[in-house]
Amino acid sequence: MKVGTDGLLLGAFAPLPPVGSAILDIGAGSGLISLMLAQRTAGASPIDAVELDAAAAEQAALNVANSPWPEAIRLIKGDILTYHTDKRYRLIVSNPPFFQRALAAQDARRHQARHTDSLPFTSLLSVAAGLLCEEGTLAVVLPVSSAEDFISLALSGGWQLQHSCTVFTKPAKAHRSLLCFGRRGSAGKPQHTQLYIHDESGAYSLQYQQLLSAFYLKFPD
Repeated sequence: MKVGTDGLLLGAFAPLPPVGSAILDIGAGSGLISLMLAQRTAGASPIDAVELDAAAAEQAALNVANSPWPEAIRLIKGDILTYHTDKRYRLIVSNPPFFQRALAAQDARRHQARHTDSLPFTSLLSVAAGLLCEEGTLAVVLPVSSAEDFISLALSGGWQLQHSCTVFTKPAKAHRSLLCFGRRGSAGKPQHTQLYIHDESGAYSLQYQQLLSAFYLKFPD
């Protein structure tokens, strides 16, 4: 679970804040999303990456140390629910646990990473609301089946949906939702888009290649 499509999608999709603005990665895992954001900002924006699992945090710290942006990312081993700072972030990203009513995984670390026991949606939204600056954005990636519940909880908690992108693994199969929320009301309706990972032939779509060309060595620039 070190590198997955969900993290790649969010790392490339999340809207970049103004240069130098603080970014928070909730549930950093191996550090993939933080590293992608550091690459996209050329290391100019400070990124705090919070990870609960000790082994994942250790791996993330090693990945950051071996990256071109070791000074841009601060790895914090701890629970975001008990994380305290006076800092306010312009962008918060999270690839959160999403299984809400499913059988427990046999592996405890896998269960923690994928089930909402450790970070319920309501808690994630509450924490993000307290850490986000007034004009900031919360960006998350979720299964399509969980996105509706998350959006409903967010709207009831005073969030504004800014952008919803439905990701299809192939033309007829919806896979994930990429969602952006803000705390301030914005003019106009939310933007709704679609992204196709594969085309009808099964090859990576041009749309997907363009989104991730800076990160996949096999994709053209």
